[in-house]
Amino acid sequence: MTIQENISLKPFNTFGINANARFFCEITSLEELREALSLDGYPEKIILSGGSNMLITQDLDALVLYIHIKGIEIEQEGTNHVLIKVMAGENWHEMVLWTLDHNYGGLENLSLIPGFTGTAPIQNIGAYGVELKDCFISCEAMDTDTLELKTFTKDQCKFGYRDSYFKNEGKGKYIITSVKFKLTTKDHRLNTSYGAIETEMEQQQVVNPTIKDVSNAVVAIRKSKLPDPKELGNSGSFFKNPVLTKNEFDLFIKQNPEAHYYKLSDEEYKVPAGWLIEQSGFKGKRFGDAGVHKNQALVLVNYGNASGKEIIELAQTIQKKIWDNFQIEIVPEVNIINNPR
Repeated sequence: MTIQENISLKPFNTFGINANARFFCEITSLEELREALSLDGYPEKIILSGGSNMLITQDLDALVLYIHIKGIEIEQEGTNHVLIKVMAGENWHEMVLWTLDHNYGGLENLSLIPGFTGTAPIQNIGAYGVELKDCFISCEAMDTDTLELKTFTKDQCKFGYRDSYFKNEGKGKYIITSVKFKLTTKDHRLNTSYGAIETEMEQQQVVNPTIKDVSNAVVAIRKSKLPDPKELGNSGSFFKNPVLTKNEFDLFIKQNPEAHYYKLSDEEYKVPAGWLIEQSGFKGKRFGDAGVHKNQALVLVNYGNASGKEIIELAQTIQKKIWDNFQIEIVPEVNIINNPR
């Protein structure tokens, strides 16, 4: 385990923000993680994984621990299911492709989501009608005080819409080291009704879709709508889609009858934040090197040299405009890292 000083974090965050870490250490094993957490004489310790759901606003006067623990293990195989254990440092999309190569179903709708597997439960990542919790069994996480591993069941993770125990009362207390999934080995249940998956498969002339076909359709759709972080810095969806109560929704839809929405229940309605942002005139707009993507208003982008401060100022401008226009509060989905040197 080597500790480096004054390291640029630009290669380690998908927004491409050029902020420095005063101290930096790559973690490749549980033993190294325990050793790093035990170190004295350093300022705050900050955990960095795939860097795909975070915005660094300033240089970090901290010891940044880059979690890069790798490995995939088949723990149990049944008649129609398999349990796999995935270490936190595995690239999420590469792991999904691995499951498809083994004909394991359940994660195909979550293809091409950036980041590492260890951060996926924190966000309860989701796309095209599927969420991580749908295949999740448990995860192991290291207690940052005792350095012991604890297993969290699905109930203990308290999954919600882009939310979990680890974003709330468990924030900063645990570091997820591995995740266990239950996937199908045959009789796969395909979820193709959400978004444009069926339309995309028709264009690809798919008649009897497989889990790989669903994945290919999702990848094609995401590539057509979302910028590649390697080419244009971004963190995917920057804001959560707001969920309105029935009374709030009734007032909103009366004033905006053309609005897009999804009915979650008789008492809750989800309104696409991207639609609100687009209607407020931000889609495709650029403010210096910070901007809103031309194809998806939910995605804030770094055109090259934007600072984290410029991105967050743009986000705040958008939030204020949405409130003024619709009296709806939209909140960031990404984790904002504030730690001035």
